[in-house]
Amino acid sequence: MKKGIKSVGAYLPYNYLTRMALGKAWGGKGGKGEKSIADVDEDSITMAVEAAMGCFRFISREDIHALYFATTTGPYAEKAQSTLVSVACDLSDDTFTSDFTATTRAGTNALKSALDGAVANEGQNYLVTAADTRNGYPKSAQESGFGDGAAAVVVGTGDDLIAEVNHFTSVSEEINDYWRNEGEKYTRHAEGRFCDTAGYLQEMNLVLRKFQQETGTKASEYDKVVLVAQNAKLQNKIASKFGIEPEKMVDTLLLNAGDTGVAQALLGLVHALEYASAGEKILVVDYGNGASAFSLTVTENISKLAGKAQIQRYLETRAELDSYARFLSWREIAGAEPGGAFKLPASTSQTWREQNINLRLHGSKCKKCGATLYPIARVCDACGSLDEYEEVRLSDHISKLYTYSIDKYAGRSDAPLIVQAVAEDPNGCHVYTIMTNVKPGDVQVGMDLEYTFRKMHELGNFPNYFWKLRPLRRESL
Repeated sequence: MKKGIKSVGAYLPYNYLTRMALGKAWGGKGGKGEKSIADVDEDSITMAVEAAMGCFRFISREDIHALYFATTTGPYAEKAQSTLVSVACDLSDDTFTSDFTATTRAGTNALKSALDGAVANEGQNYLVTAADTRNGYPKSAQESGFGDGAAAVVVGTGDDLIAEVNHFTSVSEEINDYWRNEGEKYTRHAEGRFCDTAGYLQEMNLVLRKFQQETGTKASEYDKVVLVAQNAKLQNKIASKFGIEPEKMVDTLLLNAGDTGVAQALLGLVHALEYASAGEKILVVDYGNGASAFSLTVTENISKLAGKAQIQRYLETRAELDSYARFLSWREIAGAEPGGAFKLPASTSQTWREQNINLRLHGSKCKKCGATLYPIARVCDACGSLDEYEEVRLSDHISKLYTYSIDKYAGRSDAPLIVQAVAEDPNGCHVYTIMTNVKPGDVQVGMDLEYTFRKMHELGNFPNYFWKLRPLRRESL
């Protein structure tokens, strides 16, 4: 039975910080490249949704039977987070969901479970999405090296695979090289040489030798190789040891996004597939309390991805964050003066009742006159009919900016400017919300906008999410 990848998606935040700016903030020179920074309204949940939305370019939501969400930085310590991602993706209520966490290898752990599930349940498709927003101590190598990002893949069986998974193997190791205790903000680490030699280099060596014995192939024989690592120096050591030529190494975005934790392996896989040709063989090696290695063969169906390099599109539509202090405030490392646009406490019961409106972004379409309204309305504004409507999804629509206003004092003290907007979708439905990832001078009536799932506030002592608008970054759906 053929098993493998049917669709892919990725996400990199709009903001980034240069490592030179990070170094300058502490009186040093800093390193090369940039790290991706989740916006004040983003977290692992919202980024996972973004990556998953990319998958729906090539597969229907109705064909997804399970969703696995991997992260080490989810907003909840006790609550299923995969269910929230599933609802925001507007998947069916009978979709099986599960969370994978506690290790940076959680993304490929989820992938392995999804592959096993697809084989055991022929005909079912599993959406795996991984995202992280890890913090390193200020001024540390981890602060500079960590970056925020997400990736997603759809796994299944059949003849419509874009890449067939040929073999999967792993090794496990109990080691305290990198860890974070319950309730702590920063990732801790042991002495650097110990982390590198007893941790990363040893486990990557073990898993690659095991993979070689089980498959009779060498890493150097693969056309593309994805090696997860904390930094390029470690990557190159493993590549050199196993004879992997530099041109075969897939960019896992360490230089221009950073170490994206659980997302790094899947981001590297997506990056490899976006430029792959039929027949190419890909090897992916992940690390975290052990290591995993799996191989794939690209199929003719890879033509679906031609000209759709989503990662490059996200890299080209970014903006440099102009303030290290703002980054510290957004991460609640050095909190700015409290304040915000939202004052009324959230209601758990109302949040639950209105999840189709707020999380799925459903409107109502009148069965008599065809008018589309948001939020869902029992009475049609156009023809006055009562309870004659069907729910429709609005989050996929590319809309036009109908009107807007710019308020320079409505937001948080560390992000005070708010662009309030009304969008008009292709069916003439008007939706009022807020714009994000846009400079005030670039806002124009009639501009194309897409919806993006974002965190609004934490009143009620839990994260509250809704949909905002932004200039196009994700490809048109």
